[in-house]
Amino acid sequence: MLILITGGSKCGKSSLAESFFDKFMGKKFYIATMIPYGDEAHQAIERHRRIRSGKGFNTIEKYTDINDIDIPENSGILLECMGNLCANEMFSDENKIFSPCEKIISGIKKLSEKCSLLVIVSNNVGNDGINYDCGTAEYIKNLGIINSGIAEFSDIVIECVYGIPVFFKGEKICLNL
Repeated sequence: MLILITGGSKCGKSSLAESFFDKFMGKKFYIATMIPYGDEAHQAIERHRRIRSGKGFNTIEKYTDINDIDIPENSGILLECMGNLCANEMFSDENKIFSPCEKIISGIKKLSEKCSLLVIVSNNVGNDGINYDCGTAEYIKNLGIINSGIAEFSDIVIECVYGIPVFFKGEKICLNL
C-alpha cells in the first residue's frame, strides 16, 4: 500500500502519516531526508524525534539516492519529506547534471514493491502564485512532477488542510486499514 500525503507547512501531515502505522505489526522504518543544517533544522529534527519516540520506528537518515535503501520485505516505511529529498537531489554537488524527478520516482517504485506500507509526506509549494528565481521555480516544478508521478501509482492520495485529511484518491481503501 502506497499513501501520499501533501499539504502546507505545519498542517498535520506528519501526525496523519504516523497514524497509518498505529496498527502496523511489521518492522517500521522512518526515512529522514532533512540534512541537519542550522538551528532551525536541528529543532525540526528533534521535534520529529520526540513525536516518533516510543512508536517503534527505526530511523534511516538518507538525504539522496533512495534507490540504495535496502529494507526487509513486508516492512513499513514512512518517508519524510519529499520536499527535502527533491532539494537534496537537485542541489547536491554530485547531482547537478540531471533532473531528480525520474530518479526519485523510480526509487519510490522500488521501495513500494518491497514493503507492505509506504507513506510519503510531501509539500504543496506551488500554490501561492509568486514568481520565483530560476532555481526556486525549477524546484517547485520538479516537486510538482514528483508528487504527480507518485500520485499516479499511489493507492491513497491525501492533502492535509488545517489538520483535516482531504482525500483525492482511495478513501474507501483507507477506511478499511
